[in-house]
Amino acid sequence: MTTTDMPRPVDAGSVRAVAGKRRHSGGGGGLRRVISATTLLWVLAFLYGLPVLWFVLSSFKPAGELFSYPLTAFPHHPTLSGYLQAWRSANFYQYFTNSAIVCVITTILTVGASCCTGYALAKYDNKWLKAFFICILATTMLPSEVMLAPEFLVVRNLGLYNSFGGVILPAVLTATGCFMFRQFFKTVPDDLVEAARIDGARELSIFLRIMVPLSRPIMLTLAILSFQWRWNDYIWPLLMLNDPSKFTVQIGIQSIVGAQNINWSVLLGASVISMIPLIAVFLVFQRYVMNADINAGLKD
Repeated sequence: MTTTDMPRPVDAGSVRAVAGKRRHSGGGGGLRRVISATTLLWVLAFLYGLPVLWFVLSSFKPAGELFSYPLTAFPHHPTLSGYLQAWRSANFYQYFTNSAIVCVITTILTVGASCCTGYALAKYDNKWLKAFFICILATTMLPSEVMLAPEFLVVRNLGLYNSFGGVILPAVLTATGCFMFRQFFKTVPDDLVEAARIDGARELSIFLRIMVPLSRPIMLTLAILSFQWRWNDYIWPLLMLNDPSKFTVQIGIQSIVGAQNINWSVLLGASVISMIPLIAVFLVFQRYVMNADINAGLKD
């Protein structure tokens, strides 16, 4: 008598249970990883945001409440007197205008110069360009204070002392901007450039019509950083500007500080006012930052 081994029927309910258990166990591990990363980000956000929050809340406190013991985060008697006194005691309209002129012109020139330099360093194979790139990176190892004296002498000899040009020109070329664009253009496939050359496009046309549109996220990122650097710059404008009508925001805030005493409520109010343009610029352009599709112009 011959017997044939027949496959045993599989219980569909058992299969679904096992699959659900696997998904549940895998999902639990992923959920734990997500919760851990999210918790870490919230902790970092709290650590970075707490001093800023304390600073902003303190600007609404009266002068006598700032150093009362015990210290409190929230003001017991909120007031806008610090803001009003700061606005009246300083010519903020003029300071904002001067800073806007310096920041906008410097940002445009910085982005343009960095874009051109980064493209040349990334897409042209030349040993001298590689050496030049190393020299550019070497400048990041020098403290900015070391270069203040020679920069001041050069700008003074050019006749740009006490002018916006003397503040703008030394800040146009930045090693950070050149490095950002160079690294970005390195990620752009060379096939895209070669295809444009085969179609008869010239180098300037390739740069302006292909590379510049692709690098828009990097341009906006560097624009935000450059605007922030120039807006918060204090030492170089202080050395270069002597006319109070040309003072930038940071020098104007410093002029509020007295020689013998400091009105902290006024200083805090003026500092918060100076932060408003930076926050506005970031909120407007943040959605464009680092949002690029490098392979958008290529076909498989």
